[in-house]
Amino acid sequence: MKIDLNCDLGESFGSYLKGNDEEILKKITSANIACGFHAGDPHIMLKTVQMALRNSVKIGAHPGYPDLQGFGRRHMEIPPKEIYSLVLYQIGSLHAIVKAQGGELSHVKPHGALYNRAAKELETARAIAKAVHDFDSSLTLFGLANSCLLAAGEEIGIPTASEVFADRTYQRDGSLTPRSQEGAVILDEQQAIDQVIRMVKEHKVASTDGIDIEIIPDTICLHGDNERALMFAEKITAALNDL
Repeated sequence: MKIDLNCDLGESFGSYLKGNDEEILKKITSANIACGFHAGDPHIMLKTVQMALRNSVKIGAHPGYPDLQGFGRRHMEIPPKEIYSLVLYQIGSLHAIVKAQGGELSHVKPHGALYNRAAKELETARAIAKAVHDFDSSLTLFGLANSCLLAAGEEIGIPTASEVFADRTYQRDGSLTPRSQEGAVILDEQQAIDQVIRMVKEHKVASTDGIDIEIIPDTICLHGDNERALMFAEKITAALNDL
């Protein structure tokens, strides 16, 4: 059994440091690198790409809303035609750095509020999928399992990966619990491990109110800004290797 373990990285900005990217990159197989809108800057992007290449980790663009202050987690009323442009712009910026370092871009995963919006709004999802398709139709689009984003990618004919989360809880409709609610982020390592193993073995995850949701895990996400991200990466990798 093989499954991808991805992490959102490169989310520092200038002198503001976030996460432990160097160590986490030793434990994962795919990195979603911020492209300067919700986090990151050109130097951080370059540094993170170089570290990912040294660790033979697949590199993906992680485009988000232009919201540095809110870390891309606040909703913004941006129409789909502008979402297309801002996603295309961010993919291109990371691609330039990856290409200059002799690497290849592997995938695209939207960030934060944009990701959650695309999970539920088909027109937003279509704008993102079209940006990926028009840039390079061989890139894989990461989207929340059972979401509009995956449907839009399949509709336009690009590869998709169904993403599940090790460190987030779920609502009964399959969406992630909003971060504004208590219990949205999992901090207990055994809870995270148990959730991952059940998703991989049984293709199920329990919602916060105890309802089982059918879920297909192509790639498992850890958040680099989670205070326990490195420990989770180590423990989850060990648990998956034991299956």
